[in-house]
Amino acid sequence: MKRIGVLTSGGDSPGMNAAVRAVVRKAIYHDLEVYGIYYGFAGLISGEIEKLDRGSVGDIIHRGGTKLYTARCEEFKTLEGQKKGIEQLEKFGIEALIVIGGDGSFQGAQKLAEHGYPTIGVPGTIDNDIPGTDYTIGFDTALNTIIDAIDKIRDTATSHERTYVIEVMGRNAGDLALWSGLADGAETIMVPEVEDDMEDIISRLKRGHKRGKKHSIIVVAEGVGSGVDIGKEIQQKTELETRVTVLGHIQRGGSPTAQDRVLASRLGAKAVELLLAGEAGKMVGIEKNELVSHDINEILARKHILDNEMYELSKVLSI
Repeated sequence: MKRIGVLTSGGDSPGMNAAVRAVVRKAIYHDLEVYGIYYGFAGLISGEIEKLDRGSVGDIIHRGGTKLYTARCEEFKTLEGQKKGIEQLEKFGIEALIVIGGDGSFQGAQKLAEHGYPTIGVPGTIDNDIPGTDYTIGFDTALNTIIDAIDKIRDTATSHERTYVIEVMGRNAGDLALWSGLADGAETIMVPEVEDDMEDIISRLKRGHKRGKKHSIIVVAEGVGSGVDIGKEIQQKTELETRVTVLGHIQRGGSPTAQDRVLASRLGAKAVELLLAGEAGKMVGIEKNELVSHDINEILARKHILDNEMYELSKVLSI
């Protein structure tokens, strides 16, 4: 193997640049040529590909987003689109591909692997919803962004004696909501993995207000539903002044934390090592601080599982 490619796909996450940097420099260290594919699988189909060197990835480890840009690509879900992508890889002499992204990106990598094309997946998503790894690139940064926002909102909630509903991202996973809610002492954490009883939430808010509690923080994962709708229902049924904050895409940006930079560097370098060892159709991950690899088919067949022990702890501590 003399030449590999790297792309970022799906939603951006802080630390993707660190992963790209690690792939490029680890590959060059082992005398491999590296080609960057811009705009994910869409750029692969259209041939937006260029050779990267050490300088190409200089001064990016601390930057959010992705130097290679990213896009979603419906065409690559088709056989025709996949064949176009492989034609471009062959045109540039790229013998293997490293895909940095979430489960949608891994589905694209899986399709290439089914066509006999060597691929390695690197989990990059703020949602932390990929099985086979304790953490995904970007989760820690997004988590700290949320915590910082809730800290500020709590100041206002205290000053005005209000109930605040804060909607966070995470798609169909509740990790961002659970971790941020536990870290910020939220009174209620609503996650898609657990069905909540709104009447119970209303009752607890009323009991808290009756015993003199001046404000409450409720963290809602976007997979549960609209934070705005939940806020309206709470105000209607409790008659407590309620405000809603939807944090939105601020959670996906910003300079990556030290943890995300180190994680991305380790996973990116490990992906190159797997290709050099003749591995393909795998995803790299980290479990108990040890680098691991799993078959992508296995990962896509598994479901993300919420840490139930942590969820129960959050309920105990919010009494």
